[in-house]
Amino acid sequence: MSGMLVEGRWRTKGSWEHDESGDFKRQKTTFRGVLEDDPSAKHPAEAGRYRLYVSYACPWAHRTLVVRALMGLEGAIDVTAVHPFMGDDGWLFSSSAADAGEGAVTSLEAEPEVGARYLRELYVAADATYTGRVTVPVLWDRAARTIVNNESREILVQRDGAMRQHATRAVHLYPDPLRARVDETLDAIYEPINNGVYRCGFAGSQRAYERSFRALFEALDHWDAVLGEQRYLCGPRLTLADVAMFTTLVRFDPVYYVHFKCNGRLIRDYANLSGYLRELYQLPGVRETVRFDHIKQHYYASHPWLNPRRFVAAGPDMAWLDAPHGRERLPGAPLVG
Repeated sequence: MSGMLVEGRWRTKGSWEHDESGDFKRQKTTFRGVLEDDPSAKHPAEAGRYRLYVSYACPWAHRTLVVRALMGLEGAIDVTAVHPFMGDDGWLFSSSAADAGEGAVTSLEAEPEVGARYLRELYVAADATYTGRVTVPVLWDRAARTIVNNESREILVQRDGAMRQHATRAVHLYPDPLRARVDETLDAIYEPINNGVYRCGFAGSQRAYERSFRALFEALDHWDAVLGEQRYLCGPRLTLADVAMFTTLVRFDPVYYVHFKCNGRLIRDYANLSGYLRELYQLPGVRETVRFDHIKQHYYASHPWLNPRRFVAAGPDMAWLDAPHGRERLPGAPLVG
């Protein structure tokens, strides 16, 4: 089951949306505000003004945490995390102390901005007549008491743009000379890989699943070959495209391979994607954003039509992410200001 807001009221729905051929269709995000380096702007890029709402389980939200960590924006943007399980009532602000990562709410009264129990209450606070799904990430303006943006890609770009003045690390993931190439690469990996795993898992027909499965592994094979010749997706330097690829790859072996039936090949068995994933995981601050407990609890428990008994897969052992990555053989540096 899943749910959404309809004119500000929560409605429980059945399965995810599909087109006439059974392909999974992801709804577009709604809040598309912009942070600006202008004190008079609607949403000025001020340190301490914004709160980021995330799920450690969600790859789209995870992207924003990785960029925050790489740039050293922890002191400028606060984080609140939802519970990993998403049931019929949507994302919930409740987590036991044992589950809590940075920003996790450990009591139902503790959500810091509007005292919300559910993430949907923030959406209604921003727009009392909102219609649509309630998703993470959410960038919240604490002064204006509204949602700025809930589109992960735009939050990434704005973080590397207007908010760079507050970064404690001189890291530039969306540099002007590479912007066109980064955008092109983000587009290239989105449908077959980032969304492709969901198109496999949430397919509405066998034919749609097999079509998405083929596209996914053709794309993974392609990028594995590319990464045999260059260190990162866009060349010798790390960019936002790599962040977007990372949050899908790190979930692949423990979740997507089994739960979404993406069982053509494990990422650890790819000659180049495996080392590439290890290098990104080992970058300063990144491993701390990866919560395999949240990831597995969410996926295996939140999709009862795929896993009716909600058993959580015990494996695999992900300690291989700490092994030497060997990417130094290729020219480039990960964190370039």
